Amino acid sequence: MNESPERDERHQARMARKKAVIDARIAASADERGVLLVLTGNGKGKSSSGFGMLARALGHGLRCGVVQFIKGRQTTGEEAFFRRFPEEVSFHVMGEGFTWETQDRQRDIAAAEAAWEVARGLLSDPSIGFVLLDELNIALKHGYLDANAVIADLKARPPLQHVIVTGRAGKPEMLEAADTVSELGLIKHAFQAGIKAQKGIEW
Repeated sequence: MNESPERDERHQARMARKKAVIDARIAASADERGVLLVLTGNGKGKSSSGFGMLARALGHGLRCGVVQFIKGRQTTGEEAFFRRFPEEVSFHVMGEGFTWETQDRQRDIAAAEAAWEVARGLLSDPSIGFVLLDELNIALKHGYLDANAVIADLKARPPLQHVIVTGRAGKPEMLEAADTVSELGLIKHAFQAGIKAQKGIEW
């Protein structure tokens, strides 16, 4: 490695400038309210990120709610884990399975509508500080729910409540309504190489 006192000094100067910029941004960010965060894209990890934030919220003592759209036929590791905390997490698996498995649009619509009624209950409860709406984007993509009505309910939630929405193909109006949007890209996936879904990794 090419180490020198001059390089160390340049690094220190760069970091000092960076710290000043970041400190100024932190000082200017005085607004404290609940955020709407959307995780979308074709890459793996959208739900995993959402459940990671759920764990973080629990660590800070927030009461939480989860509604899983689409998923439902197979018990997942996250469901098995978070159901250990029934006083802190209201967990609802409302899907009928992946859309290519159900092959029944009307049944999928009915399941999505029932799930949204549960979600609306969570979104109207000011004692719940964090709500995860897993795979909601898929239900909106297929037109199982009215996107404008869903967004109106999201905007009407308690002011300090955080909401995470996951699922690929996030609709433009959902992305516009969000405070933060992350798009996970796909570079490669084990399934493409013929490796089956693994316990603890995919479910």
